[in-house]
Amino acid sequence: MARITVEDCLDHVENRFQLVHLASQRTKQLRRGSRIMVDSPENKEVVQALREIAAGKVSFENIGELIVPEEDIFEAYNEKLDEEQVIDAEEDDLEVIDGEPEDDEEDV
Repeated sequence: MARITVEDCLDHVENRFQLVHLASQRTKQLRRGSRIMVDSPENKEVVQALREIAAGKVSFENIGELIVPEEDIFEAYNEKLDEEQVIDAEEDDLEVIDGEPEDDEEDV
């Protein structure tokens, strides 16, 4: 797939400062699980955001409409977790160590 360039994006955004602002907003949305607008597999979120801007799919006019509802953010996050990363509540219990706990205060 061809490389994305700043010039490709500037066809849809007025200047580089606005491009940075728009790309950062879109990147945050993608990291929270927002739907991808342009098919480009195995790209990081920043590159994906730039591709969407260059394709004219993301702009300041529609960036607010692309926000993922908060409940969907948690569902998307939970789906990304591996089974190894999920902590079982039973395994999280503290173990009791033999002996009495040590007091920091001295007996007077």
